[in-house]
Amino acid sequence: MKAAPKKIKITLVRSLIGYPESQRKIARGLGLGKPQSSVVREDTPSIRGMIVKLNHVLKVEGVE
Repeated sequence: MKAAPKKIKITLVRSLIGYPESQRKIARGLGLGKPQSSVVREDTPSIRGMIVKLNHVLKVEGVE
């Protein structure tokens, strides 16, 4: 029996003004637009890779 995937809450804590277009596209791919916006996503390797690229502007928390 497989365990249910864990969820994580991702919040954009800083504006992306002045950052490269590639980082802006990653934020849009996560579903983040304006600063202080949050999304809940499954904790997958692809999402984790996106978080690593934007770790300087994101806050990540576990969700139950």
